This record gives sequence, structure tokens and C-alpha cells, in this order.
Amino acid sequence: MKNIFIYIVALSSLLLANSDDTCKRCHSTIYSEFHNSMHKKASPKNDKIHNSIWNLHPAKAKDNYKCAKCHTPNVETKEQRDEGISCISCHTITNVEEHSKANKNIYETKEKTFFSAQKGMEDKKVTYKQESSFFGMIKTSTGSPYHDIDYTNKDYYTGKMCMGCHSHKQNAHQFEVCTTDASGAKDKEQNCITCHMPQVAGTATAIRESKTHAFHGFAGARNNPEMLAKYIKLDFKKLDNSFEVSVKNEAPHNLMTHPLRVVQLRVELKRDSKVETLKTHSFVKILGNEGKPAMPWVATEIFKDNMIKGNESRVVKFDKELKSGDQIEVKLGFFVVNPKVVKKLGLQDDKEITKFTTLKSKWFTVK
Repeated sequence: MKNIFIYIVALSSLLLANSDDTCKRCHSTIYSEFHNSMHKKASPKNDKIHNSIWNLHPAKAKDNYKCAKCHTPNVETKEQRDEGISCISCHTITNVEEHSKANKNIYETKEKTFFSAQKGMEDKKVTYKQESSFFGMIKTSTGSPYHDIDYTNKDYYTGKMCMGCHSHKQNAHQFEVCTTDASGAKDKEQNCITCHMPQVAGTATAIRESKTHAFHGFAGARNNPEMLAKYIKLDFKKLDNSFEVSVKNEAPHNLMTHPLRVVQLRVELKRDSKVETLKTHSFVKILGNEGKPAMPWVATEIFKDNMIKGNESRVVKFDKELKSGDQIEVKLGFFVVNPKVVKKLGLQDDKEITKFTTLKSKWFTVK
């Protein structure tokens, strides 16, 4: 019994030291998803794009890493910075303070207390407890031997706990370089978490079996973009001497929220045995300064913004007369880094970053 106690204390100490490997013992499926996510790869060491931007930032010369509070939270040393976001980074947020420059996460100070959400448990706090019956012959336990679980924090059900880092960020010029509509973090039935962390098959823990768990790969443009594709609808309409393609974004926010992203609508016309590529339409949000594109830390304005907004149906007209039997292939996809910027970041030879990713494609036949 003494050895078991020492073992549990040792594991708990690792947990408090930001060791995700401890969590793996009970949450192996979630651990695997998380370690392939952009949350885990949020540090400059593990994200090529973030690292390239950091290398250009004027604060780099002084090693004043201004992105740390979200990209590498809960770290105490420079060496720990490489770890990025850990499991406890999110599961110990007690509240989100709202500020004009950027919101701030407030973290739990009580040891081994984690917050989570589970339907039907909204008013429960679970602590580890062992009980015995039949003179000690039958033993039962509830909760986790490694941490307490508090299910009562409402922010974990509405998605507000995401708004500490994903709400907005102002630069030194008081210009908002990134923002996400906070309305997506208020409703319990549909919010940031229900979309980006949907319930998928597999048990959440080895201690207590469950049929599903919240997906911890955090669906986004760079990881599991197929989940975003579910919220995109493509349609086609033939006109007298032209045609229209409509793109409906059913997500509550911009189709892409990062200012480096570029969304493209690509259309091909197949007539008989010939294929004609029609004009490509791009959708971007580009930051600017004095009428020119600019990096986030010097931006003072929006240089261009025609990004498809949340819940918007964007209609694009093509001045091309169609005939019966023509086939139209419509593709909507994106670049994670604007091709016009990729060379400046030194990423032009990275095939993974420079590739065009198709989100949705559909064929239409003209009658």
C-alpha cells in the first residue's frame, strides 16, 4: 500500500509539472489526438509558420516572446517554452477576464483540480473515493486517483473558456490584428467546443468506459479541415449568358480567421473532351499600414477584406455562356499561408505549407 501511495504522489507531481505523459496513462486516445493538434504544436519550435513570424518580429532580438501567454502558457522557464500548450493549460482555466488589448485566462491555484464538461454532470464535483464492503472483500472507487474533476464551470459548456486566447488581440498601435466573434461562445447547444471538439467514438478514459469523447485534435484549417467542410455548401445557377456559383459558410465566424490564410474558388468547365479553367477567385483578410500590406505588429488598418463571413452566402458570377451537357467542377480550398507572403517567411520550399487544400468540391451538369 505504501508503494502505491508513493507512485500516485509521483504521478501527481508530474502532472503539476505540465507532463502530458501522465495524462496518457488514463486518456490514451485523447492524448494521441492532442499530440497531433496545433494546440500542442503552438510553440515556435513546433510550428514552422509561427516560428517564421517570430524570427521577423522586432522583439526577437531581445527574446521578449510576446505570444507566450497563449502559445506557451503555464511555463516557468525558457526551456519549457518549447512544450507549447499542455493538458492543464486548458483544464485549469477558472475564468476569462475581458480586456481591450487581449483577454486573460485566470487559472486554478488549488492542486490537482481540473475542470471539464459532461452532459448530465453540470452540478457535480467529483473527488477520488474508495469504498469497501463485505469486510473489505469488494472495493469500489469513484473519480480519478490523480486529480479532482469539477463539472460545474459554465464556461466549459458555452465555449467561453476558449475566449481567453481566441477572442481578439491588439498590437502596440491598439489595432485589432485578429478577432473571433464572441457570439459563438455563449450558447450551450452550439459553440466553439461543439464544432471544434465534436463528440467522436472512443472512451474518454480507461478508468470509466464511455462510448464517445470530445475530439482533442481541435479541428481547424491545419488539422482536420474536413470538419470545417461540413459547414460549407456549394451551389450553381445557370443564367442566359453566364452562370453563378454560390458558397455558403454556415460557420458562425469567417471561413478563415487567420490573416495569413487565402481561400480560393476554382472552377473548371468540361465541354465534350475539352477542359477550360475559368478565373480563380480569392478571398482574404490582409492587414495593412499606410495603404500597403503589413505584418501584424505594425498594422494599423485592414488593407483588404473580402473573406467570406460567418453565415454568409457569397455569389460569384462567371461571364461564360453554357450549353446543355456542359459539366462544371467547383472547388473551394485554401492556402495556410498567402502565396504572396510565403517567400518573405522563408517557407517557399515547404510542400506541406505551400500546398492548396481542397475543402469542398462538387460537379454540376447543365441541363
